[in-house]
Amino acid sequence: MKIKRFVAPDMRQAMRQVRDEQGPDAVILSTRRLDDGIEIIAALDYDEALVREAGFGFDTPAREEAPIRATRDEAERAARIDQARAATAAAVERATKSGTPPNTNAPQRQSSAALAASVADVVRAATATPANDAAVNGVRAEINNLREMLEVQLSTLAWNQMDREQPLRARVLREMTRLGIDGDVARALCAELPADMNAEQARYLPLGMLSRNIRTSGRNFDTVGGGTTALVGTTGVGKTTTIAKLAARAVLRHGASNVALISADQYRIGAGAQLEHYGRLLGVRVFNAHDATSLRNVLLQLRGKHTVLVDTAGLAGNDPKLQQQFETLRATSDVRVCLVLAANAQAQAIDNAIRAYAPLAPQSAILTKLDEAPLIGGALSALIRHRMPLDYTTDGQRVPEDIASADARKLVCLAARLLKQRNDEPDDALLAERFGIAAPALA
Repeated sequence: MKIKRFVAPDMRQAMRQVRDEQGPDAVILSTRRLDDGIEIIAALDYDEALVREAGFGFDTPAREEAPIRATRDEAERAARIDQARAATAAAVERATKSGTPPNTNAPQRQSSAALAASVADVVRAATATPANDAAVNGVRAEINNLREMLEVQLSTLAWNQMDREQPLRARVLREMTRLGIDGDVARALCAELPADMNAEQARYLPLGMLSRNIRTSGRNFDTVGGGTTALVGTTGVGKTTTIAKLAARAVLRHGASNVALISADQYRIGAGAQLEHYGRLLGVRVFNAHDATSLRNVLLQLRGKHTVLVDTAGLAGNDPKLQQQFETLRATSDVRVCLVLAANAQAQAIDNAIRAYAPLAPQSAILTKLDEAPLIGGALSALIRHRMPLDYTTDGQRVPEDIASADARKLVCLAARLLKQRNDEPDDALLAERFGIAAPALA
């Protein structure tokens, strides 16, 4: 029997090390939370008698157990602790050693749920004790470690089952992951696929469904629209450059006298100067508004203009000045708010930006920096998740060439084209974490 110790920052990474080095036949002997992460002791060619002789038996008193059992209550509590430890470890050992939960006559998913439910009962029984009991607190931490490990195992089993029984659906989820589509959006799109799809449909239908779920506004400053539009967003997403592109298009169509720019960015040094530079090049007047009152007054002067574009400060969601910006833009109901998002940002950062600016109720979004994004799946996921209509996309610094009306099909084609430039494949551990079943009984 080969016994080895593994240490990782969290349970999932520790289990991945065990699987990679010892394979699916490895047996978990013990787990322990360390200052720098999780420790797992695992073995191959498991021999229970030999393990007990070596001191790894789960039903032997652990170091966190109370040293003295003086009263009947303490003895009963200690017995419950030993029982909880043994039952939980046995459940995890069965799932790990066999590769599938017991009760092979029932469907695997039902067996996994039953196993999770039994462990959940053990968890509740072990933790229904006073919080100041050191032994119970130690066992609670141990059981939580084992529960995390069991969740990993159940997710892996569920994903492996899908890969075997529904290979086309698993293939779709794998391709969505390669595109950078977030797990929740990929699951929702996959749920809409026909159950009896063939291999050809599995190849093309997901892209069509992805395109259908990307909302576009059809807005075009060359032919329709106009009015007052304020561009908002976090720092560095390209608001000022995008305003220059939109203004240039409006000038070409309606003339410089019918276009005006407003700088409402009183925080960034040189922000007004940059906008004024663009204004001089386009022959467009630039106005300044530093608060709600001045913005309202400026908009009253510009009521006859066809197109008015408002440049705002780039502020993060946790910036205390963001609320002041909200109050400024709410000074008039005539301002249309458009959220600018950078396609090269992390998916979580894009999602956070949409949530941060949600109080302004942006009517649409502009997706910038497509030329700098290695993948655009994260940006598309955020737009789909929040059902945010897209006005324009930009893919360079040239004014006004590098901007176009949003087209869902072109975005999906771009996502697929970017994918061809990458050779990396998502590993099964990531797919299991995203699409495996983390049993609700453990919650």
